[in-house]
Amino acid sequence: MLIALTGYMGSGKSTVGALLSDALGCPLIDLDEVVARKAGRSIPEIFEADGERGFRRLEKQALEKTVEKYAESTAILSLGGGTVTVPGAVQLLQEKTLCIYLKADTATLQARLEGQTEGRPLAGENFAGRLSEREPLYQAAAHITLETDGLTPSEVADEIIISCL
Repeated sequence: MLIALTGYMGSGKSTVGALLSDALGCPLIDLDEVVARKAGRSIPEIFEADGERGFRRLEKQALEKTVEKYAESTAILSLGGGTVTVPGAVQLLQEKTLCIYLKADTATLQARLEGQTEGRPLAGENFAGRLSEREPLYQAAAHITLETDGLTPSEVADEIIISCL
């Protein structure tokens, strides 16, 4: 089973994904890393050269190939915060993964990101508005929504293992 973690930047997808990967003894795939490796450039370089549209095109290809590759095995997939905006992504996540939405309010997300926005091209742009726009997509993609406000990454990972798997 491919367990996909979705949510806005700062929701803990990468951190919780690493904890789940260790606990379950399965691979962790970070979709942003897959995109960067395939493109031979960092995410900020891709955004600068190709814009968000170019990045999303690469992200869609990476998502489709990753879902296909891990369809028959157990793995954790940490999605980018905007993956759900890619046409067809919500349906693919619903049909081919166990998608868990790591939900947190705007204040929590901003506090988690404090001092950690380098390398995040969209971190400073309309933070709350972008979260609000994406919220319905996160909900649509997710089989499970987990409220993470006030929880540590370890507590979130434990909750997923205990309640979701």
